[in-house]
Amino acid sequence: MLDILYQDDALIAVNKPAGLAVHRSKMVGNTEDFLVDALREQVGGTTCLAHRLDRATSGVLLVARSTEIAAALGEQFMGRGVRKHYLAVVRGWPEPAEALVDYPLPGSRETGPRREASTSYRRLATVEVSIALGRYPRQRYALVLAEPHTGRFRQIRKHMAHIHHPIIGDSQHGRGDHNRLYKQYFSCHRMLLHAWRLGFAHPVTGQAMRIEAPLDEAYRMLLTRFGWSLPED
Repeated sequence: MLDILYQDDALIAVNKPAGLAVHRSKMVGNTEDFLVDALREQVGGTTCLAHRLDRATSGVLLVARSTEIAAALGEQFMGRGVRKHYLAVVRGWPEPAEALVDYPLPGSRETGPRREASTSYRRLATVEVSIALGRYPRQRYALVLAEPHTGRFRQIRKHMAHIHHPIIGDSQHGRGDHNRLYKQYFSCHRMLLHAWRLGFAHPVTGQAMRIEAPLDEAYRMLLTRFGWSLPED
């Protein structure tokens, strides 16, 4: 059963699990499990995606109950009226602790034209672990709150890699040695990117909405192990 965070006649907010593809596409390869199909079986009726999350990313996903509502939500996303806050565990300690990454990105095809892309980040917590890797006897990691201001393909993942602080578990843009370290020492087999909070205007009532998705057990256990806590605001 999918974890439904909010539901009314117009829309549904789901806490998407990491590793579950949202819908059929050439990007996800051969799989029989898709979130839209599972949700349709669970709640019945029409389900239309209002936006997307990568297969490896967890967190808040909005699903409309009609094509009209999906279009209205889509306009908010396109008009940058939706606030998106993601939690990410990255390699190293980003400096400065708070900054804007302004770096154009291509679409799903790396050879495609680059378009404006910007992401704000804030370093929330740091840790140094006594595990040797390469020529370093200790490794540094940080918990980051990221807010994308545009909606490019894998934007946060690419922007954090661009500033040399890739997200742990990112097999396309991250560091394989650090990904393996998390599997071996922390039993963490997922990419540590989570769509934590989503703020938008309800497409029918206009009410200000803020949906928050709790972390899964693997992510929570890691934060506990590192002594990290989440910000209240």
